[in-house]
Amino acid sequence: MARPLRIAYPGAYYHVTSRGNEQKDVFKNRKDREKFLDYLASATERYGAVIHVYCLMNNHYHLLLETPGGNLSQIMRHINGAYTTYFNVKRKRAGHLFQGRFKAILVEADEYAAELSRYIHLNPVRAGMVEQPGEYLWSSFQSYIGKSKTPGWLRTDFVLGCFGKSRTDAGKRYKTFVEELLGKEYDSPLQGTIGSAVLGTPGFVEAVTEVHVGKRETERDLPALRQLFIRPSLDEIVKSVDTVFSTDKKLARQAGMYFCHRYSGERIKEISKQYEVTESAITEAARMFPKRVEKNEGLVEQIEMVKEMLKICVL
Repeated sequence: MARPLRIAYPGAYYHVTSRGNEQKDVFKNRKDREKFLDYLASATERYGAVIHVYCLMNNHYHLLLETPGGNLSQIMRHINGAYTTYFNVKRKRAGHLFQGRFKAILVEADEYAAELSRYIHLNPVRAGMVEQPGEYLWSSFQSYIGKSKTPGWLRTDFVLGCFGKSRTDAGKRYKTFVEELLGKEYDSPLQGTIGSAVLGTPGFVEAVTEVHVGKRETERDLPALRQLFIRPSLDEIVKSVDTVFSTDKKLARQAGMYFCHRYSGERIKEISKQYEVTESAITEAARMFPKRVEKNEGLVEQIEMVKEMLKICVL
């Protein structure tokens, strides 16, 4: 498997995750979690990191962070390295704590920060650890809704700015925004990630590749680069799907919704306009179509034909 691109520049936003080696817990008690938060704080002081959202699970963590200095690797070496040293010394162990390199997805923050923050804050609920995100002590959600004091190193203003000018009103609206998905099935916004590296609109991906990765030509980077550059339009997808599924218009429509959702990079709102259906209908089609493919081997060949027509490179 090709390695994901590591795209770094001043002012970039990332969704960062790092998992325990062999899926083992990296946080075993309250002290561990408090110590990790200390390292997040020192990363903001020493290396200029801006932490917008965090959630510490048992065997992994999620961050939405900004790098004004374009120094993502330096920041993450500090966080993971310092915490690993602490963990190993405390438990008299040696070796890796985290599984491989951390995973960082470059994010178009203006478009995806709110959705990603919701996804991150709902992690403990999805894992069955709590019933309400506000019950979980080890995420930034309580700070967002005013349930606990916001630490000086945590920046909630960027995301909350999407929900109003008043801090109190924005917190209430944000709480509603997050909790409206409770008890519902929903797709991760990260499903729209291209080349395991970038989450953004087609214009954002194009600008990033042109300015920041256009000169990268090593063989190890080429597969990921191809995925970044290939973003078929909605019209191209519809045309290709209709050609392959010409004998079944209903199936073509379902396949088209799936391909548009998975590969176009367009927002669900735009895809729903294309098909003249609700946004939830697009989400449902994107969720159910792969299950239908699993039960019908004949569909696999047709799916591959569509991918070939669209020149989709799937890593």
